[in-house]
Amino acid sequence: MRARDGRENDPVEAARLPFFVYGTLRPGGPNHDLFLRGRTRFEEPARLRGAVLYAGPGYPYAVEEAQGVIAGEIVTARPETYDELLAALDRLEEYVPGDPRNLYDRVARTVVRDADGAQVRAWVYVAAPAVAVRLRARGTPIEGGTWPVR
Repeated sequence: MRARDGRENDPVEAARLPFFVYGTLRPGGPNHDLFLRGRTRFEEPARLRGAVLYAGPGYPYAVEEAQGVIAGEIVTARPETYDELLAALDRLEEYVPGDPRNLYDRVARTVVRDADGAQVRAWVYVAAPAVAVRLRARGTPIEGGTWPVR
């Protein structure tokens, strides 16, 4: 099934997908240990094609644009912590399904694992449409698509 924009985004099929993280949740980032430590089985370097990384106030936004590539990690949750982690990440990103005030939307996208080039479907938090419009108009793209881990 495809969303109205033609992108893959089938919530039923997407249940229990891994997550693609590209900002403060990356290893070494300020939210990694707070949210991911002890809840994951694997964290593997990967790339999201079709998105550009924009600087936000203290954190980045992935904005879907055909020519971009963003570096990050595929995070596979431990089965026993999946629901808890999904809820925690939705809270962190202030994502509520269907809420027009969201800053981020959680969408299923295909990412490419660096180690072997395998394509993996994963949840990605991307800029919600209104936020994406503002960022494209006056935001600051992050060159190279890699959020600096501090």
